[in-house]
Amino acid sequence: MSGEVGAAPRPAVVEFKKVTKRYGAKVAIQDVTFSVADVPGRGEFVGMLGPSGCGKSTVLRIIAGLAPQFPPSSGEVRVLGVPIEGPGADRGMVFQEYTAFDNRTVLDNVAFGLECRGVARGERHDAARAFIAKVGLNVKTDADKYPHELSGGMRQRVAIARTLILKPRIILMDEPFGALDPMTRYRMQDLLVDLWKEVQATVFFVTHSIEEAVYLGDRVFVMSPGPGRLVEEVAAPLPTAPALAMNKDHKFQEVVAYVRERVAKIDAEALAANG
Repeated sequence: MSGEVGAAPRPAVVEFKKVTKRYGAKVAIQDVTFSVADVPGRGEFVGMLGPSGCGKSTVLRIIAGLAPQFPPSSGEVRVLGVPIEGPGADRGMVFQEYTAFDNRTVLDNVAFGLECRGVARGERHDAARAFIAKVGLNVKTDADKYPHELSGGMRQRVAIARTLILKPRIILMDEPFGALDPMTRYRMQDLLVDLWKEVQATVFFVTHSIEEAVYLGDRVFVMSPGPGRLVEEVAAPLPTAPALAMNKDHKFQEVVAYVRERVAKIDAEALAANG
C-alpha cells in the first residue's frame, strides 16, 4: 500500500485568518479569511476583483511581506503552514508599473535575481535566454535591448520572465496588464496561462476586469469597498481556448454575468450604507 495512507494533510499554500490592516483610523482590509490549498502537481490561480481602494493590493503585499502593508494589524497569515516574517524567495511579484534597471539590458534584467543569488554569469545568462524565449521574446533581437526600446507588452514579458526565472512557489500579480491595449492584453493572458501550467505555481492576480479574472482564475475573490472584506468566492471555468475565443463561450459568459451582478450589488449596498 502507498505510504500516503494516514499521511498528514498538506498545509495550505496561503492562509489568511481574520486578517485586518489599519493605517491609523483607516481600515484597509477587515477580517479577511481564505485558504488556498496545495494541490500536488498544480498551482491554483486566484483572480481578485473589487473597486479601487478595497484592499486587493494590500492582500498581495501582505502575502509578499512588503511594508507598509506588512505586517497586518491583526490576524494570522501563513505560507505553506509557516507564519510570514517578510519577503522571501518563495514569493515573486509583478507590478502594474514595469520596474527595471534602465541601464541594464533585457538579458541582465531577467538574470538579475540569479545574479543576486551568486549564480555564475554564464549559467545565469543561459537561464535568462531560456526564459526570454518562454515569454515570447526573440533572444537574438531583444536580449540586448534596453527597457526604453521596448513596448509596454514587451516590458511586461520581461517582468514576468524576471519573476519566473527564480521559480517562486507563489506569484503575485498586481494589475500587470492594466495599461495594455485589448489585443495585447488577450495575448498576455494566453501567455500567462501557458506559463502557469508549466511552472505549477499558485498565482494571485489583481484586476479590475471581470472577464480577465474569470478567464484566468480557478476561482474569483470578490471584495467589498473599503474597508475591504472578502464577500464571495466564485468558481470559474478552466480556460480551454485562447482568451478571445473564451470570451464568446456561453458558460464563460454566464459566470461573467453572475460576477458582474454580484459586484454591482455589492457596490450598490456600499453606496446605500454610506449615503
